[in-house]
This record gives sequence, C-alpha cells and structure tokens, in this order.
Amino acid sequence: MKFYKRLEPKTCEQLLSIFREKNYEIKGEKLEFTGVGNKDVYNITAPFEDDNDMVIAGRVEERDSEYSQVVFFVFRNGKWQPRENTKTFSLQDPFVTKIGSELVFGGVEIFPHPEIENALWYRTVFYRGKNINSLEKFAVGPDGMKDIRLIELSDGRIGVFTRPQGEIGGRGKIGFTIINSLDELNSEVIMKAELIEKQFIDEEWGGANEIHLLKNGLLGVLGHIARFDEEGNRHYYPMVFAFNPNTKEATEMKIFATRSNFPEGPAKRPDLVDVVFSGGIRRLENGKAEFYAGIADAEAHKILIPDPFLEYEELNISI
Repeated sequence: MKFYKRLEPKTCEQLLSIFREKNYEIKGEKLEFTGVGNKDVYNITAPFEDDNDMVIAGRVEERDSEYSQVVFFVFRNGKWQPRENTKTFSLQDPFVTKIGSELVFGGVEIFPHPEIENALWYRTVFYRGKNINSLEKFAVGPDGMKDIRLIELSDGRIGVFTRPQGEIGGRGKIGFTIINSLDELNSEVIMKAELIEKQFIDEEWGGANEIHLLKNGLLGVLGHIARFDEEGNRHYYPMVFAFNPNTKEATEMKIFATRSNFPEGPAKRPDLVDVVFSGGIRRLENGKAEFYAGIADAEAHKILIPDPFLEYEELNISI
C-alpha cells in the first residue's frame, strides 16, 4: 500500500470488483433499540465513553419524516435504550470525537430552504464540552454542507475534513485543511479547504464520516462512496483510505462491506434500499474491528470485520 498520484479515480464498480475478489462472507447484525416508540433509529455513531458509560448516539425519527432527534443510548438487558437524564439534540446524523480533553459532537441541522418553497436546507453544527450534558454550540458550517469531520493530529493541531458540493465539489468531494484550535473553526475556514486529488469521478460522490489518528501519525478515514443508478436509486458503500496530513496525499479508497453483508430489513424509501451509512469503527485488540452503520435510512447494524486501518499503520511513515 503506497501513496501515489492517481491518474484517474476509481469508480464504485471498480472498487466493488476489488472488494468482491476478497470473498467476504461476513454477516452483520441488527441492533435492537427500545424506548423510542415506533420511531426508527439509524445512522449511529460507534460506542464512545461518557462519564463511565459506553454510549451510542443515534438518529431517531418517524419513517415518513426528516425531522429527527439525536438520542444517546446505553446497552441494558440486550437492547440499547435512551440514557436517563441526558441531553438530546434536534439534529440528523451525529458524530463525535475527542479534541484534547473535550468531547466534540456534531450533526446536521435542517431548516426551510431560503429560496425554494416547501424545501429543506441543511448545515453542520458543532458542540464541545467535558461530557454530553455540558455540550455547548461553538461553530456552524456552511449552508448546504454535510460530512465535516475533525481530528486531533499528532502535533496537537486539528485536521478538518470537508465535503463541498456545486461549483467546487460537484456532487460532493472531500476537502482538507488544518486549524490550530477549535476556536478557529468557522464557515470561511471550512470553505477554503483544499480538495483531495482524484478521489471521485464527477458522476459519483463521497465524504468522510469518522477519522482515526493512526500510530504512525497518518489519518485513517472512514467514509462513503456513492452513486445513482439509471432509475435514480442511491447506492452508498462504506470505504476507508489513509491520508497524510502533511503532504495531503491519500491512498486509494477501499470498500469493505456492502448491503448484502447485513440482514434484510425495511428502507425509508424505495430509492434507499442499497444504502450503508458509515457511522463509526471501534478498533479491537485482535486485528478485528466493529463497524457501526445505518442501513437503508431505517435501521442500525454492526458487523465484525478485519481492522481496515492495520495495513496503513504498517506503512513505513512517521509524521
């Protein structure tokens, strides 16, 4: 596995072909949630520690609605249930990381589109605090941008992954920039992030969902690559790559699971049947990792996979 200048980005189908050659026969499992009535729980984070509890943040909403709450769940008696006396947030698609001693949490806020009647628009909002219940909003991303993720680098600075669309990013490409502290995070800085070269063809798109600082200082990026088919159905695949924050070079992406690796289940809409939303990865000590995912915008699943970041940590690179 090397960093190199790609001549052309690989398509979803090309990456899928490489994945299928590995003959993965692993199968995931649906996570059971309680305490939310008939609402769906999906697009979850990986478990993280908060005040001595292992907690999952999940998007909770009615099947026919886009208005969701982020609820924090703890595992009790075989199911995930809302943790008592814990804040909730009117957001979609939660994410978490640690920057210094602080918990950094965020999600997607929706609001009426300023120009299109009866349409919704969105932006990413960020909170910080010593724990969930002390979280306070500190930054807001540009209108119309999801998949903004933060990671503390090995030198203490903060890497910022972005996903512009439109004139700069087309359907959605990954950008990167570095800030010195959380106080510097704002829409202007995010919009100036430099795109990572040749990751997606113009007809497809992708984004970063969770970032891991690897032992050698490289960044292990969990993300997604997606496309439309001829009928307008969406196809989302979880992928990873390694990124050098100093040289801005990336390895080739690799898909590591597909919808068929998870149990069958409902979808929010017919065009979302083949959507695997990358929520988070929990790395284990045995060369394995638990991947947590939203499935078809209706359910939350997890799957045990070979740790996809191990090969990047073995690269003879020190940052």
